[in-house]
Amino acid sequence: MHSMVTPHPLRLARRAVMSSLLAALLASSVGAHAQGLRLPGGMSGGGDSGMSSGSGSMISPQVTEPQSPIPQSPTMTTNPRNAQPQQPLRSAPAPTAAPRKSGTQAGDSIAAVVNSEAITRRELEQRIQAATATLSRQGIPQPDPESLERQVLERMIVERTQMQEAAQTGIRIDDFQLDRAIGRIAEQNKVSVTEMRDQIEKEGLPFAMYREDLRQEITLVRLRERAVDSQVQVSESEIDNFLADQNQTAPSQLTLAQILVRVPEGSSSDRVAELRRKAETLLNQARGPSDFARLAASQSDGEEALRGGDLGTRPTDRWPGIFLEAVAKLQPGQISGIVQSGNGFHIVKLVDRKTGTAAGEASAVPIQQTQARHILIRTSEIMPNDLARQRLGDIRQRVMAGNVTFADMARQYSNDASAPQGGDLGWLSPSETVPAFEQAMDALKPGEISQPVQSPFGWHLIQVTGRRTQDVGRERQRASARQAIYQRKVDQQYEDWARQLRDRAYVEVRLGPNTDAPLN
Repeated sequence: MHSMVTPHPLRLARRAVMSSLLAALLASSVGAHAQGLRLPGGMSGGGDSGMSSGSGSMISPQVTEPQSPIPQSPTMTTNPRNAQPQQPLRSAPAPTAAPRKSGTQAGDSIAAVVNSEAITRRELEQRIQAATATLSRQGIPQPDPESLERQVLERMIVERTQMQEAAQTGIRIDDFQLDRAIGRIAEQNKVSVTEMRDQIEKEGLPFAMYREDLRQEITLVRLRERAVDSQVQVSESEIDNFLADQNQTAPSQLTLAQILVRVPEGSSSDRVAELRRKAETLLNQARGPSDFARLAASQSDGEEALRGGDLGTRPTDRWPGIFLEAVAKLQPGQISGIVQSGNGFHIVKLVDRKTGTAAGEASAVPIQQTQARHILIRTSEIMPNDLARQRLGDIRQRVMAGNVTFADMARQYSNDASAPQGGDLGWLSPSETVPAFEQAMDALKPGEISQPVQSPFGWHLIQVTGRRTQDVGRERQRASARQAIYQRKVDQQYEDWARQLRDRAYVEVRLGPNTDAPLN
């Protein structure tokens, strides 16, 4: 069974919140490509499943953890895979207000125009308040008010260009999908939606604003999936080379921060030289008495500027090669020289390095796998739960009576992409399918057929056709390598895409008497 490497999406001029989050939050609206039951990152256990490429749609995209969160209350987590309730923070959260619909209210002035839409002074002030509170909670020294205003406005401009792109491509998150997302976030925090709303509002964030922030984040995830993540491919030769390097070198975790001086697309040589001189000035300041985080917050053009330039912690294979070269000989706390990329000039700080041991050959990982077929009937207004369950019950009786085969009924009635293969799912590993499906499947002996089983995708009839013990160590190693390569390529492609989108936009900043000219 082949695996598809496509988005989650990843954080947007934020990066991707993850695709698996969308899959979990929006399961009822997932298209045919995700009707099946495999969870992100699941293993098929080998290429001998007997499934044609057409049933590859059963595999969900591989994903990674997000690098920035969906807008949330400080006491609410949003990852349904491993969420645990967090302890409330002492300080009240600042609203993470996102740009709303264009148009000004009475007495509200325009801070900037992005293509045909306005960002109002009221919106900007809300975001500045949010940024101020965030910097304070993270212990990052505040930049001067003018620099903070400029940084926040630039982040809003980048977001607005991406929301406009989403609208043009027809991406829309309706209230039903949003309500499901909120329900799942409440569920993972082990509270009701009402309790979650009360907690968020108690902390100072209007729930209506929280809803719209969440709607925007999911929209941007969908956009990144379509525009960036789905375009990235990983070849088998890339995986072979990656594993060969891993066997020879000890992997490590790097924590990096950066100051970026962005070079707009199409800049003249004089403009590039001017920006390099700016980068050199910032480098001297960073290596001098200036606080790196404060300097990044006030001067960096990177989307992580208001986090003090913090790029987070990743395995070395997830960092761009030019960053690895820049920090190879540095000790924690030291700062690189100027690093040039397609985005501009980078000043990289090595915050921390943790070294492991060489990977070596893949160790044996024997697991029990189940070979199964299923028939899926999705529910809708014309196919309610009771009718779907009844139909599967009738099909089960006919198969048990020996009048028809399970495979023939799957071809005729299943709504899943596996229908042409008689519902064959191939060999399934533990935790590879959604829990409700796996629990019902594990209770069956080979040859047995389940009663109708409900999952987030609809109602299923399951037939187990075999079981085996399989070593999937090498396959898991290759899957891990594929994901590392994929995520590194996605990160770079996203940066390029976001920069090009921003550079193409018509932007007019109106913050001061001399800023009426378009700024690109």
